[in-house]
Amino acid sequence: MTLLTYEIFRTVLDCGSFARAADTLHLTPSAVSHSIASMEEEVGFPLFIRLHGGVRLTPSGQEIAPYIKELLSVEENLSQRIEKIKGLEAGSIKIGTVNSVCTAWIPKILKTFRKNYPNITTEIYQGSYTDVVAWERGGTIDMGIVSEAACEGMPFTPLYRDPFVVAVPKGYMPVGTTAISPEDLKDRPFVIQSDGCDEDILRILHEFDLSVRANCRIIDDQSLIAMVECGEGVSLIPAIQAGYVSAHVDFFPLHPDQYRTLGIITNTGHMPSPAAESMKDTIFSFVASLGRGVLPKPNH
Repeated sequence: MTLLTYEIFRTVLDCGSFARAADTLHLTPSAVSHSIASMEEEVGFPLFIRLHGGVRLTPSGQEIAPYIKELLSVEENLSQRIEKIKGLEAGSIKIGTVNSVCTAWIPKILKTFRKNYPNITTEIYQGSYTDVVAWERGGTIDMGIVSEAACEGMPFTPLYRDPFVVAVPKGYMPVGTTAISPEDLKDRPFVIQSDGCDEDILRILHEFDLSVRANCRIIDDQSLIAMVECGEGVSLIPAIQAGYVSAHVDFFPLHPDQYRTLGIITNTGHMPSPAAESMKDTIFSFVASLGRGVLPKPNH
């Protein structure tokens, strides 16, 4: 099997169909179909289940997919390393992260990165903590930005301590309120994100034995704020997210302070590419510019 065969396999997996993969790779659908059929014949078992309008991996295909992604990643890293030795900056980088970081940080990071490295392409994957960790484990992304509480034992490089604040409807708290304690949250209607979206908030609720009445279980941050705004309950949100909320919501510090530690997760299965190293440098420079809660930059 050739690298092109593996690339066709990965593209079919990403696109979900032979036709869409053919468009992406500028090949004919028959060429893609023939490549996959030849690959299946060589390995000795089916890789894809053909469905109406698309394909999905067989159990055997699911088992070998991470290895194929890893092989292609190593080849890409080698190519990037050669280009760097020759004095060129090229390659690609895929980053996964949660909504709050995607809103508050990623646009500014990408603006700087693309200015400094115009020949490196970037792709952003936004999802829950669980999604980001799964993408990193499976080789879908090159790095993820998540909370330390959700990294599931993966190599974690700390970046930033982000405090939590309490979001309440406008006028919900008495005039003169300057902070809210965990005790103040007990038995109040609460808007919470679904499991896998924010491990840190679940930790805080458990640590302070908060028996909140969860009126709403939300997936995305915008819906959470909308539910608070309309009076469905109160919620805990990261401070970096609060800075981007324009709704009619009041924010109060949580006392005692509670934080999440944001950082970068990577997969130890392969050497970081030059593009990944350049992106890490850009991320650390951006976080340092925030001037609050920045953790020390590690050596490569």
